[in-house]
Amino acid sequence: MQTVFSKAQGKFTPAGLYQSSVCEGSPGAITPVGKGAQSGLPGVPCPFLALFPGVARSDINCTQKHSGLRSCPWKPHVERGASSALLRYTRAMGALSSRMWWRRGARAPEQPGAGGEQLEAAEAAMAVADDVEEEREDGGPAPRPGPVKRKTDSGGSPEKQPHQKRSKACSDSVYEALFLRGEGSDVQICALGEVWNLHRVYLRRSGYFASMFSGAWREATMNTIELHMPDENIDLEALHEAFGSLYEYSVFIPPSRVIPVLATASMLQLDALIQQCGEIMKETLSVDTACSYYYSAESYGLPNIRAMCFQWLLDNLMTHHSEELVREVSLYIMQELIASSELIVMEVEMDVYTMLKKWMYLQLQPKWRGPRRALLSDANLWFARAKMESEGTPFLETEQGRAFVPVFQHLRLAYIVCDLPSARILDQDALIPATWLTPVYKEQWLALLRAEQTRELGPTDAHVSSFQGNSMRCGHQLHREEPCNWRWAGFNFGWDLVVCYANRRIIFRRSAMNNSQGLGVSFLWQRKIAFRMFLVSLDRTGRAMFRKVTEYQILSLGKDEELEVVNLENQDVVFPIYVACNFLYLPREGRCPD
Repeated sequence: MQTVFSKAQGKFTPAGLYQSSVCEGSPGAITPVGKGAQSGLPGVPCPFLALFPGVARSDINCTQKHSGLRSCPWKPHVERGASSALLRYTRAMGALSSRMWWRRGARAPEQPGAGGEQLEAAEAAMAVADDVEEEREDGGPAPRPGPVKRKTDSGGSPEKQPHQKRSKACSDSVYEALFLRGEGSDVQICALGEVWNLHRVYLRRSGYFASMFSGAWREATMNTIELHMPDENIDLEALHEAFGSLYEYSVFIPPSRVIPVLATASMLQLDALIQQCGEIMKETLSVDTACSYYYSAESYGLPNIRAMCFQWLLDNLMTHHSEELVREVSLYIMQELIASSELIVMEVEMDVYTMLKKWMYLQLQPKWRGPRRALLSDANLWFARAKMESEGTPFLETEQGRAFVPVFQHLRLAYIVCDLPSARILDQDALIPATWLTPVYKEQWLALLRAEQTRELGPTDAHVSSFQGNSMRCGHQLHREEPCNWRWAGFNFGWDLVVCYANRRIIFRRSAMNNSQGLGVSFLWQRKIAFRMFLVSLDRTGRAMFRKVTEYQILSLGKDEELEVVNLENQDVVFPIYVACNFLYLPREGRCPD
């Protein structure tokens, strides 16, 4: 904001907002000017004439216009105390003037909350803040102005006080005098058994209170307002911090307090505090906070934080091996995670089923505590007893199991039943109804016949929609920088695909040797698959330090042919690296090429 001294009256004036008038108001009065302003504002003593008592106006006249302060001899005095006082003064008067209608030579009409009481309270509050600031900076009353003395360095330039320190001192004085001590308060806020003596001028910085005071609400004319907290996350400490932030106070928010503060800031519509909470959530995302941050971001409208937490869960749900993390994932979040093709799966789809079995057990037995290695065996025993009690009824068809049906429906069973040990576990557990499995077995058998008895080579186009729900998900962990080879278990329609890592390169090789882990090897000269690969390196907190994703593409390989898929030679990667892939060996029935 630019500020100037009036040539006629010697008033220190913010450019475009106020100017002094010789004809109207008392000596040293400030009146509003500009669009929509009316003349005749009752005389309000200029706060800067009080800084220079006993000095004639002609001695402090500035002949320059709005930009004349640069060469004004009174600039040091202005910089020390006047600018901060004027800023607070104009903020208060600006808020009040928006509620007042002035007419030349007439009194302001009586309006609730906009009369002389607010003006007196604002002036008293500003006077207290000015006094506190002068005592802090000068150690006593404001001195009379005299000859300006400037300290100069070797270059002769004036020594300037850092603006940041002045602003911080001003904020601290406002916070201590007005908020902590409640001096000049014009409204009481009661909530959660506590009372705060506050000021409407500062409360209007909150969208919640701005609407309350400006609308036709009963609270607009009340001196004591009682708030009822609609959110159980809001507590007394968070409410105190939120009120304090309205008085230009820098709020320190530890990670353990970010959700209550976010809930309070959302209710009071404090955008700056909400943004600060979002930044803290970004910096402190970990296995201990991922789920709670996700729920809070969804409840309080932070889509970027929600997306960040969801990506963290996709990366860590099956790689972090934390029972507490699995326990905290709700049903609807797990449904979204299992449906996603970007879920990092270790090693194959059967491992997704095993993780879901442990997750369902923890949801049903939330008090379970024990070593991680005992979780799966305890879950198997519990479901075995449930099977006996229900006389062999599949668990997902029982009253307890029906709630988990939407999650298990997103399992890609076609890539589980193609492995004999996995198919036997499904039959033994009896969690999934036979009505789910029978169509899958039929579809896979027909797909095998198409692969071996037709000229169908594989998919001709890679469509994202096909990958989302139909692709095979698998993954592997590269622990260190050393050559290694691996296969993913399953029949895979005659494909014996070997994945090789060496010299920071990942290579696909189609093996034609009769040592595959399926029923046999396809003798077709050429086969095609659609695939996508993504590599992720995670830090200790589970956040991605490195991520590389290939495009959806068609891979055509002949017998014993190999192809380089990813080259990491010039990439700054940190081990371990998780390698995850989506494969589509054959189009689903009805989508085959002619």
